[in-house]
Amino acid sequence: MSEFREDVVSGDWIIVAPERAKRPHEFLKKRVKRVPADRATCPFENLEKSGNWPPILSWPNEKTWRNVVVPNKYPALKHEKLCVFSIPKGPYHYFEGAGHHDLLISRDHKKTLADLTVTEGTELLQLLQKRYLMLAGDKCLLYASTFFNWGESVGASLYHPHYQILTLPIIPPDILHSLTGSQKYFKTHRRCVHCDMLAFERRAKSRVVAAVKGAVAIAPYVSRQPFEIRIYPTAHTPFFEKTSEASLRAVVAVLRATLRKMRSGLRDPDLNFFIHTAPLKQQEKYGYYHWHIEVLPKITIPGGFELSTGIDINVIDPDRAARLLRKAQS
Repeated sequence: MSEFREDVVSGDWIIVAPERAKRPHEFLKKRVKRVPADRATCPFENLEKSGNWPPILSWPNEKTWRNVVVPNKYPALKHEKLCVFSIPKGPYHYFEGAGHHDLLISRDHKKTLADLTVTEGTELLQLLQKRYLMLAGDKCLLYASTFFNWGESVGASLYHPHYQILTLPIIPPDILHSLTGSQKYFKTHRRCVHCDMLAFERRAKSRVVAAVKGAVAIAPYVSRQPFEIRIYPTAHTPFFEKTSEASLRAVVAVLRATLRKMRSGLRDPDLNFFIHTAPLKQQEKYGYYHWHIEVLPKITIPGGFELSTGIDINVIDPDRAARLLRKAQS
């Protein structure tokens, strides 16, 4: 029977309707094998030649870099030396599009985070941490959003693995909902809502996809999409950029395993993953939050009901999704 489920953090509703997909494999379409783009035409193979140089940060150095942070040549936002302010326009208001739009690029043309070793993946995220700490020093910007697009259907215009970092003068609505809901739960229970969810899920085990000491991947009880996965450090940590190396290694290990399981068990779907963390400013306010990574494979397409109501219909029960992914090769 279908169920309405309310997200304890955001207050959003979903419908889990497993009867609409009695055979989950019906939704795992036979996919055309992913073919790497030609290195000769890839702008990330020679960053100096393509005009993506000099870097903001590099690891281990500019000459023999394995990971590098550069400004996006075609940014959605442009950095301004002065802070922007709300400008009225009739019944509306707007901000100028000020901010940073960076790229974190891996050296290897083919290897996503799923293909890196845990050490290599940790080095990548440590470089991202350094960029976050730099961005926190910009008095005009409030939030850094990092995401990874893999596949044309989810927004990847280039094959070469890269991660985008947009730093904004506002707190995005989805983050604000998460912060507000987490704060509300903390005020009522004096505990982190994410820690409570993790404790429940680790006892129940039915929605745990992968786990190591220090990190766990779960299919959320309120999953908006089929095979949605969230990855948490088990130690309560509000800020991605302040996460210890040991905890970061654990997160990388679980993220890597999850991505590999999706590739083998879901036939290499296009996907997005992104970091949800507390804002860059007034960090003393956000001790109740718990940063995490959300992974969303492209399995279904929202229809009229979802678009008209904001309520997602998930045709794969999260328990079933977790069971399938647990069995998949990593």
